Amino acid sequence: MLKDCSTPANGNMGRLLYETAARAEEILSLDVQDLDLEFRRARVRSKGGAIEYVHWATATARLLPRLLSGRTAGPVFLADRRAPASARRAPAAADICPTTGRGRLSYPRAEYMFKTASAALDPHGDGWTLHQLRHSALTHLAAAGRTATELQAKSRHQHLASLGRYVRLGEETSARITAEHGPAARRRKR
Repeated sequence: MLKDCSTPANGNMGRLLYETAARAEEILSLDVQDLDLEFRRARVRSKGGAIEYVHWATATARLLPRLLSGRTAGPVFLADRRAPASARRAPAAADICPTTGRGRLSYPRAEYMFKTASAALDPHGDGWTLHQLRHSALTHLAAAGRTATELQAKSRHQHLASLGRYVRLGEETSARITAEHGPAARRRKR
């Protein structure tokens, strides 16, 4: 489905979601201080509340410094406009960038931006959801031959059974495995 998720509107977020195979909430709640740019990883609070690390590749490593543009504190992903300073809609101080005054990008807004940007690529024309980036990343890793335990390490799923939807690779995979481990193949290896 989705291999190149770097759309113009939110390529940084889409690329980071795809490369880390993290949950969108985990990435959207990142603060600049959570990033370890040198080791290409970020500290996230997982679904169960544990502190874990997600890792990214070269494309994200190149995009993040431009996204941060010198910021050293506050949310990584920011809304388009400044956060309201008062009234009941004012966000918590931790959700406002001290440099720009812009608030943290919300899940609904991020989802809308991504669906809009990916609509032209989607065969149905609806655009993809943020969660589909996680599914795509894991599906592509499984298709590339990664084991279920490797997928579990990357995705941080608690149970291997949760990964069943990603490792169904079809008849071709079954035929290849059978051929590689059949008696004729074992005789050739000696």
